[in-house]
Amino acid sequence: MSRSLEDTLFGAPSPRTRVLTRALSAIAAAALLVLAAGIAWRFHSAGQLEARYWQFFAWPTTWAFLAKGLLGTLASAAMSAAIALSLGLVLMAGRLSRWRLLRWPSVAAIEFLRGTPTLLLIYLCFLVLPSVGIKLSTYWMLTLPIAFSTAAVVAEVYRAGVLAVPRGQTDAARSLGFTGTQVFFAIVFPQALRYIVPALVAQLVIVVKDTTFGYVVTYGELMQNARVLIANYHSLVPVYLVVAALYCLVNYGISRAGRRLGRPVH
Repeated sequence: MSRSLEDTLFGAPSPRTRVLTRALSAIAAAALLVLAAGIAWRFHSAGQLEARYWQFFAWPTTWAFLAKGLLGTLASAAMSAAIALSLGLVLMAGRLSRWRLLRWPSVAAIEFLRGTPTLLLIYLCFLVLPSVGIKLSTYWMLTLPIAFSTAAVVAEVYRAGVLAVPRGQTDAARSLGFTGTQVFFAIVFPQALRYIVPALVAQLVIVVKDTTFGYVVTYGELMQNARVLIANYHSLVPVYLVVAALYCLVNYGISRAGRRLGRPVH
């Protein structure tokens, strides 16, 4: 019996599909292993994996220096995320407002911040603001542009989640005498968060990655400190491999926390 389009897209995969999926996954995994082995061989041939390029990782001072950069990254990322999540809520509320005086400026701000590269906003804080008498520390020169850029995306993520909540939820709460504010914060928004947790986690991961722009303002984050190690020890590949592992651990922690938040409450 032929399957309908809905069954094909959303139904459980057939035994034949499962076998094909496993085969393709095995082929993809083998291809990635071959690629990784080829890259490792090229690094080895270039001498980048020699012991002398790794020996300084045995020194406590090296890890202390990397830890200092990691703390700088986390400090900037955490503040950027806090500002973005709060400002995104304000922009989303403005965009969904019935009043044009609130809706139009919110739409303009969202579209401008979404369309402007984060790096350009950093240059604006670094080069333009000081020329008009506004001086920021390197921390805020990095944190604010990341926060504003992310807030615009988060606002749209919030809006998608709110619009995904069935309209009947709002109507039922209104019939019970809830005000508009009570309906939003007690009924709509908590349900919307369940829908958008994966998208929010993805944005938080991007926030951590965007802190690598700290080199523009010489902010002491992880990548900036990695460049110092490379300049001192000429160990390009080992340093970047270690730093990549640290970023992966941080982002894995964010993903794990996001999955916990996204679990339904029993």
